[in-house]
Amino acid sequence: MSIFVHMDFDVIIIGGSYTGLSAALTLARSARKVLIVDSGKPCNRQTPHAHNFLTHDGEEPAVIAAAAKAGVLKYPNVKFMDGTVISAGRKAGGFTVNLANGANFSSRKLLIATGLKDILPAIKGFAACWAISAIHCPYCHGYEVRNEKVGLMMNGDNAFEMVKNLQVLNSDITILTNGKSKLTVAQSDILRAKSIKIVEEEITEFEHVNGELQHVVFGNGEKLALKAVYVRPDVEQHLDLHVQLNFELTEFKTIKVDEQQQTTASGVYAAGDCATMFRSLSIITAAGTLAAVMLNKEMISEDF
Repeated sequence: MSIFVHMDFDVIIIGGSYTGLSAALTLARSARKVLIVDSGKPCNRQTPHAHNFLTHDGEEPAVIAAAAKAGVLKYPNVKFMDGTVISAGRKAGGFTVNLANGANFSSRKLLIATGLKDILPAIKGFAACWAISAIHCPYCHGYEVRNEKVGLMMNGDNAFEMVKNLQVLNSDITILTNGKSKLTVAQSDILRAKSIKIVEEEITEFEHVNGELQHVVFGNGEKLALKAVYVRPDVEQHLDLHVQLNFELTEFKTIKVDEQQQTTASGVYAAGDCATMFRSLSIITAAGTLAAVMLNKEMISEDF
């Protein structure tokens, strides 16, 4: 049965980086009317080079995104708005989205592609190093710091599991627990047998030059020279849309989605960093395409 309620757009995409643009391209090619709203603050904005992304390995992320945006906006049925979404709600037959500048729009469906907000530790110099020499993923950054002295600012099981990924790339690894170690005795014994050092001193500063780490400084005044430090900071959603639209989050604070990228709220889809722990450009771009296909399929089913 066809839906005759007037809507400004078929789909509003909240977030206009890789995931949102990928979804918009697929929807545009399905003749859907799309609005992308983007705040202009992608989580990788400090990252100097993107890696492990076919045909774009080593390019600046902003350059890749700009080219993607230009390609998507060649389609006249896609509109891009610089702005910040502050709220969203349901209306008859769809949704309303409200922006900080007072504008509001309606759509049949919503796609959330806002990424995640990284909650950086309050350590002097850390924010300047983030995504440059304070890094989160060996697949994204590990090759560039292979065979260098690296640190791992994690603790307990997280540190033990992550260090397994680094041994192929680095022979000089120090686990920085930034306080009392939560590694088990058995884990600690295994690590030391593999010449992996464990330092429990509290970290007070990341000494750096333009984001390039020089030393980690400890509370006792000692310094450790390192090329890079792996960190997995806490994360949170940029918006409380899960409260406003009544869908679920996972234990990892990502949006809970099914294999079709649909949230637990009807008509609301999510893709990209906000809905997965795998923050790789190839994965989140593919997720945007999948979400768009499923959104289009849902609208086709409603209208046929």
